[in-house]
Amino acid sequence: MDSVLVLIAAPGSRAIGSPVVELLRDLGGDAPHWLAEGEACEVPDFERLAEFMVDIRQFPIDAAVVSIHNRRKRLLIADMDSTMIEQECIDELGVAAGVGERIKEITLRAMRGELGFEGALTERVRLLKGLDAGIIKRLLRERITYMPGGRTLIATMKAHGAHTALVSGGFTPFTAHVAAHLGFDENQANELVIADGLLTGEVGHPILGQQAKVEALRRIAARLGLDPADAIAVGDGANDLAMLAEAGMGVALHAKPHVQEGSLIRVNHGDLTALLYLQGYARTQFRT
Repeated sequence: MDSVLVLIAAPGSRAIGSPVVELLRDLGGDAPHWLAEGEACEVPDFERLAEFMVDIRQFPIDAAVVSIHNRRKRLLIADMDSTMIEQECIDELGVAAGVGERIKEITLRAMRGELGFEGALTERVRLLKGLDAGIIKRLLRERITYMPGGRTLIATMKAHGAHTALVSGGFTPFTAHVAAHLGFDENQANELVIADGLLTGEVGHPILGQQAKVEALRRIAARLGLDPADAIAVGDGANDLAMLAEAGMGVALHAKPHVQEGSLIRVNHGDLTALLYLQGYARTQFRT
């Protein structure tokens, strides 16, 4: 056995019930090994995946084939915006500055891969010139919410010896707060230039974009004596694609269509604990 089919249902749905198990059996699959009864399981050496995927479209279930070799990763590299948190921080800053719609439009085009990340970031930050930097603390307190399952993902991987890094194309005041709240070991992001308590409309260089995320993955892995194959990466935007491809297991989480098309593993129904099931963790092994 070289691989397993992993099924992950929307949290609380218990969608992997008798009809799905019967479909597996009818297509020649073995009885599922439960990771969480009704919500996550794995099936070894399942060959008729294409037929099965058509049959389960009616259910809120994600499916992925993963290798059993080096399955439990020793490094987590995670995007922040719309991945570990439910917002795009620069969009929130744009709303506060009164240019929210203009910034959101640029953000969407960049995340879909229609604009280069660095140029799009520079253009959006320029629109924030003159904004009181104190607004960042208020946004963190009042606007930022966390993607379900994030704390459990990080606590469980760390309990099993993994290192966790938040690597974002966003901004360090946000990543520092989010990383501390969720328990990440380290964080990296872009620097907003501030003078006299106001945003200058500039970003510190070098800008952390798509290639910088790949380099961060390689650098952190090397520092830990690991290989990129030992990492699991998660993200949702176009600037995450190269990082997802570089990692041993790359997961597109509730991702933009362009990113889903370029990713082997897609999670559209599950939350961040899906990354644990993909690595073979049972719910009884989860930490909080």
